[in-house]
Amino acid sequence: MKKISIIVLIFSFCVNLFAQIDARMLQYPDVSKTHIVFSYAGDLWIVPKEGGTALKLSSPKGQEVFPKFSPDGTQVAFSGNYNGNTDVYVIPTTGGIPKRITNHGMPDRVIDWYPDGKSILFASSAESGKQRFSQFYKVSVNGGLPEKLPIPYGEHASLSPDGKQIIYSNKTESFRTWKRYRGGDAADIWLFDLEKLTVDYIIENPAGDELPMWSGRKIYFISDRGPEIRMNIWSYNLDTKELKQITKFTDYDIHFPSLGSNEIVFEAGGKLYLLNLTDEKLREVKVNVVTDAISLMPQVEKVSNLIQSFTISPDGKRAAFEARGEVFNLPAENGAVINLTKSSGVAERYPAWSPNGKFIAYWSDKSGEYELTIRDLENQNEEKKLTSLGEGFRYNLYWSPNSKMIAFVDKAMEIKIYDIEKNKIYNVDKGKYWYQGNLASFKPSWSSDSRWLAYQNDLDNRSSAIFIYDVKEQKVTQATSGFYKDTEPVFDPDGKYLYFLTDRNFSPIYSDFDNSFVYANATKLALVTLNENILSPLAPKNDTTSIKKDEVKKEEPKKDDSKKEASKDEKKNDKPKETIIDFNNFENRIVILPPQNGNYGHLAAISGKLIYNRLPNSGSSDKNKPIYFYDLEKREEKKIVDDANAFEVSADGKKILVASNGNYSIVDIAENQKLDKKIPTSMMEITVEPKQEWKQIFNDVWRFERDFFYDKNMHGVDWKEMKERYGKLVDFCVTRWDLNYILGELISELNASHTYRSGGDTEDAEQRNVGYLGIDWEIANGFYRIKKIINGASWDTEIRSPLLQPGLKVKAGDYILAVNDEPLDISKAPYSAFEGLAEKTIELTINDKPTFDGAKKIIVQTLSTETRLRNLEWIEQNRKYVDEKTNGRVGYIYVPSTGVTDGQYELVRMFYAQFNKDALIIDERFNNGGQIPDRFIELLNRKPLAYWAVRDGKNWQWPPVAHFGPKVMLINGWSGSGGDAFPDFFRKASLGKLIGTRTWGGLIGITGAPTLIDGGNVTVPTFRMYDPDGKWFKEGHGVDPDIYQIDDPSKMAKGIDPQLEKAVEVIMNELKTNPYKEPKQPEYEVR
Repeated sequence: MKKISIIVLIFSFCVNLFAQIDARMLQYPDVSKTHIVFSYAGDLWIVPKEGGTALKLSSPKGQEVFPKFSPDGTQVAFSGNYNGNTDVYVIPTTGGIPKRITNHGMPDRVIDWYPDGKSILFASSAESGKQRFSQFYKVSVNGGLPEKLPIPYGEHASLSPDGKQIIYSNKTESFRTWKRYRGGDAADIWLFDLEKLTVDYIIENPAGDELPMWSGRKIYFISDRGPEIRMNIWSYNLDTKELKQITKFTDYDIHFPSLGSNEIVFEAGGKLYLLNLTDEKLREVKVNVVTDAISLMPQVEKVSNLIQSFTISPDGKRAAFEARGEVFNLPAENGAVINLTKSSGVAERYPAWSPNGKFIAYWSDKSGEYELTIRDLENQNEEKKLTSLGEGFRYNLYWSPNSKMIAFVDKAMEIKIYDIEKNKIYNVDKGKYWYQGNLASFKPSWSSDSRWLAYQNDLDNRSSAIFIYDVKEQKVTQATSGFYKDTEPVFDPDGKYLYFLTDRNFSPIYSDFDNSFVYANATKLALVTLNENILSPLAPKNDTTSIKKDEVKKEEPKKDDSKKEASKDEKKNDKPKETIIDFNNFENRIVILPPQNGNYGHLAAISGKLIYNRLPNSGSSDKNKPIYFYDLEKREEKKIVDDANAFEVSADGKKILVASNGNYSIVDIAENQKLDKKIPTSMMEITVEPKQEWKQIFNDVWRFERDFFYDKNMHGVDWKEMKERYGKLVDFCVTRWDLNYILGELISELNASHTYRSGGDTEDAEQRNVGYLGIDWEIANGFYRIKKIINGASWDTEIRSPLLQPGLKVKAGDYILAVNDEPLDISKAPYSAFEGLAEKTIELTINDKPTFDGAKKIIVQTLSTETRLRNLEWIEQNRKYVDEKTNGRVGYIYVPSTGVTDGQYELVRMFYAQFNKDALIIDERFNNGGQIPDRFIELLNRKPLAYWAVRDGKNWQWPPVAHFGPKVMLINGWSGSGGDAFPDFFRKASLGKLIGTRTWGGLIGITGAPTLIDGGNVTVPTFRMYDPDGKWFKEGHGVDPDIYQIDDPSKMAKGIDPQLEKAVEVIMNELKTNPYKEPKQPEYEVR
């Protein structure tokens, strides 16, 4: 350790050159006999275990985490991203060049060193097939091919002193944001014998027990089972079975403890603590870091990639954009780019340009809450706060044509109008079923005389109707009945019509697989004449000849120049024509416009024309979203631009601002416009003050949860106290990762599922994707050899190993000698040769002997991931097992999620192929969730209604695609969200027994939340499921099985799936006791 002393001595002379920081946010620590290593600001640091000034060990882009000292304390293994993926690295404790140990594309998380110091234990989901769980691997400190341990699932572990046994937690909540969790995914601690392949289930509790550490005859771990309901350190005596709580933190949870020779180091509240195992005394380790703190310096940042909303000036010559919490004023093409707000640490949202061009209104949280603010463009951009509304998030602003009122909707679904002259808020109406997407897209429409405000609102039948608010009388009228779903009302500026969308084209689309059908692409464009004196614009035409009459020539009066200015002023002050609405027989005056039914978006209207976004039809492969206008006079549809994400029309009706694939252009409202001339959004720059911005983001997250969380009582949590507790830690953040850590701690206090945070302006390393061949590797005779080619069902063409292409004649046992003429090096993992080659065409040198002599070369295209392929292989193995064990009588259906992309796909394809079986095993283990699966239950719960007799051939059932026999379902703790609802509904429908272990327990759902100003995201649970009997679904508990069956690791290590084995046993018994018997055809009648 002399080198460390010398480096620290030299380093001390440099202290005055940089800032010395009393550091917090110290994470992932480990301790040796003399030092502590930890992660700070995304880099690794080392400090004497007494504390003091830390020395930086690493500083690449990205994060370096999970450092672990080697047994002799001379090296540190860690997970880092130097070369494009999160892999295992080793660096001397004296500093030096990090050595890369692993190369797989999936993240590799360092767990610990083997006691002999020659190998490293790490966790990865590289071969798990689901990424819902990790598995353990052993790799030499010199690199090479990792060896997978015979443990089915594992997240955190500690090896026995002789390395022959391992204590591990099979699951983890360490990376989740859910405190006080008691569901089926709570971690337990197991003791596994690596030689005998036996297991002891030693520590079990409804609370999570994880991050075990083996010290002598004691196992230390963290658990929140204590009265504090905080993660604290506990011990378990292997001999006496005694459990003991060691620490008793009440304010912050302990994270990532790590064992040294006789001490445990851990982080809580961003501080490091050292626990002496002899006397069980605890002390804080105070650490200083010497750094330039460059991540805290003001940074000039381009912000065009963070545009969240925009507005066009009344004449279409300029536009205003909201980006990274600032409002910019930009020219249509040439001119100055102006940051109007310049307010780092304050968020301005949803700018709206007034029709008279004088003001831009927006929401600003400068006061601590989002308040309506306007900026006077004629008076040196003076800003004025208009409201003091207090708590609550608000959305897009809509000026009245006279520039005197602004309409908006807030998070409580309340539609309001703010009268600027009167400084008064008018409550218009309130929605019923709106959430983030509805609120963010809510778009009312003003009549040209500013008297009427039209909008859509929900009805109790879950349809929607058009409502119109009379500002003068302060009265709401429901204009359409809601018999059809009517949305997006837009007033014609001439005061003749109200345009809207209406879903009334009920043309069924039948399934190719059964007799079910849907009603897609049902939306039509429509208008209604506002009163009975207005003719339909589509009334039959009748060409007539005009008769010219003789005109009497009148003497023109002499011009009076003195009246010129007066007439100009009179014209300027002309009021818009009054809009007259007759609500009697309103729907009788509806006119359906000629454009075909389909999917339509945003509507806007100018004189004589309706403008709209045409979205891809449901089921269509077309991705473009063109903008069209329909010309009422010419009765024809014309395309303005080919593709657009959004648009806004200028107040004068002459220009349109189009957003298309990250670019913005202002063009004429005319046919075939080109988007060549771009608004110079790339010139939008701001100076970011990180500390100020992070505080704003923290406040936003706290407010979003306060405003949108389904329970206004916040599950009984003192939310203001949480703001104070975690808010004070923001001052110690040095990276955006630190902020994400704090945000995670904050939202996890709600003790609710689906509370997540992600993204933001983090320093992410470049990714270098690995290509895959869909094989398992082994080393033989000094070369890499194919151990197994991963393959699903023979008929499955969704994804296959590139080596299974017809004609290649590659098999297990063949050697892969080179990639693109570069020989494979067995001292490195084979994946090192495939870096940067994902989905690339490559050349492989193959031989059935360990030599280049006689080798052949083949061309293949690599995969970008093997996860789905490995999952398909697991599914097919299970299906074959069930088929063989039941003599073909029982079908096996795996349901990976309840989402559209794989859950619906997998369920239907497997059900359609096996519904004729006598019985079914439905396997929803590791179900990712997605949508609420009532559709799944409908399919599985079809009842026999009839049979059809035919003379020749086989009689058939009705419904034709249905299964009437017994069923069982497999569940486990990795099944959650929709994967909770699926077994819950399965049980309610009395479809069969549930077998396995309790599910995740998360049915408090999310519907989106506003985006954070730096592009980060946070979710807010906005709804929770309760049963028809008026009882809450057991959030944080999950669905209990009818038959409890653990997935015994000792059996699974020998290739046995005990849960599937049990399912086969139960379903075969069901076939004996309760089989479905198809009715016999009656005798033919004499009629």
